[in-house]
Amino acid sequence: MLNETLATTVIVGAYLLGSVSAAIIVCKLMGLADPRTVGSKNPGATNVLRLGGKKAAILTLVGDMLKGLFPPLIALMLDLGPVWVAGAGLAAFMGHLYPVFFDFKGGKGIATALGVFLAINFMAGLMVIATWLIVAKGLKTSSAAGLVASLLAPLYFYFMTHHWNVVWIVVIISVFIFLRHRSNIENLIKGTEDKISSKNKDTE
Repeated sequence: MLNETLATTVIVGAYLLGSVSAAIIVCKLMGLADPRTVGSKNPGATNVLRLGGKKAAILTLVGDMLKGLFPPLIALMLDLGPVWVAGAGLAAFMGHLYPVFFDFKGGKGIATALGVFLAINFMAGLMVIATWLIVAKGLKTSSAAGLVASLLAPLYFYFMTHHWNVVWIVVIISVFIFLRHRSNIENLIKGTEDKISSKNKDTE
């Protein structure tokens, strides 16, 4: 009973932490426009890059990754088991997508997911990040990099963990990433998706 209560507390705390928007906080502290109102209207690192440049984007990226990283690590330190560790990551991820503090309107989840993946299994997480970097460098498109990395993430976690319950949680995260990137997918198909650039303010 104690472990279940502790695990539930970690899950709730993970969701609440995930609901804290790094993009909104960074933009407010740096005197920038609310990222939900300009550009792509997405409170994420890529949109912040267009609004405030590299420094603001890096701070946002790190903030979003850390809130995905910490809850699973806490669950791991409390020895709650691999499913609860992955579940804490999922809760933080869902908090980012549907933040209770911001009318349940959040970001698209790539950076937070990367933090979650690193915490669940460091090597598999590194493989996902490497995939993102390779695709981003080749195509110069953030959304395409995130989609490809998310598509391959369950495969990486299967080979590194062989734990199906963990893999299914990773699948859920990947599915939600695709759902949140529907407009980007349409733009990619049309060939109109914006490239990674701090000069373009109309990207995801």
